[in-house]
Amino acid sequence: MIAGVYHAEDPAPDSTLDGAFRRQASTIRNALPDTALEPERFHLYAAWNCPWAHRVLLVLALKGLQDLVTVAYAEPRRTADGWVYAEGADAVYGASALHHAYARVTPAYTGRITVPLLWDRVHDKAVSNESADLVRMLGTLPSHGPNLAPPEKLDQIEAWNEKIYARLNNGVYRAGFARTQEAYEAGFRDVFATMDEIDAHLVTNRYLCGDTLTEADLRLFPTLARFDVAYHYAFKCNLRRLIDYPNLWGYARELYALPGVAETVKFDIYKKGYFSPSELRNPLGIVPLGPKIDWTTPHGRDSLTTRSVKA
Repeated sequence: MIAGVYHAEDPAPDSTLDGAFRRQASTIRNALPDTALEPERFHLYAAWNCPWAHRVLLVLALKGLQDLVTVAYAEPRRTADGWVYAEGADAVYGASALHHAYARVTPAYTGRITVPLLWDRVHDKAVSNESADLVRMLGTLPSHGPNLAPPEKLDQIEAWNEKIYARLNNGVYRAGFARTQEAYEAGFRDVFATMDEIDAHLVTNRYLCGDTLTEADLRLFPTLARFDVAYHYAFKCNLRRLIDYPNLWGYARELYALPGVAETVKFDIYKKGYFSPSELRNPLGIVPLGPKIDWTTPHGRDSLTTRSVKA
């Protein structure tokens, strides 16, 4: 959107002359106005297949905020209108497309039209469209479940967040959206070097930061959930599958088994989204039927020390 006008084609594409994918920065980054959430005060625009929105959905689930934050889920595939909402899906403002919500930010809004977007109904304003900020703000709310970024773990959390975002969360996109062989290989190598490192780390650590579940784990999980059904095939990240990593695969299944997490995962929608028609990646728009993977098999990680995520 430029000066309040929606453009179906992005006038500032993410791929540059060297063929490398570079994600553009979020444009709305305000703080939560209050630390005590009133029922249904905040409204989240999300999409099931967006990994950045998935981070926030995980926080809502593990902090028990589902009844305090209403959520509008976009249709699985974006259209010429971007993310669109079925009739009645956005019960707050009746937006049929996400850019209608962004038009409420300011009449002359300029920036990307992305999920997640958190809206404050009381002040009728956007809070933030930066998933990292939303995870931190909601994840540290007092009186609402565990603190997902405890002060004594912040240095470890930040180190993992920085590495995983650049080399894995965004690394799969650097591989999948690359326009040159060199750019693809750089993203590809970062993805698997990072997965190798995490798999080795998890031999003796239940979670990324030892025995405590933190936001770093929730920022990693959406990439793992999409890896074998989408990134491995659609983005050519095919050196290994998630299920080929014994520790990382067990860890992913353990997170999946946490209360509320499985309800945030939609494998069929991921395939519809990542295999949507694309002139560069999937010109025929054919969605694969496989793979069939059982995420409910025992994870075998109970022997590692842990703290309750309910504490």
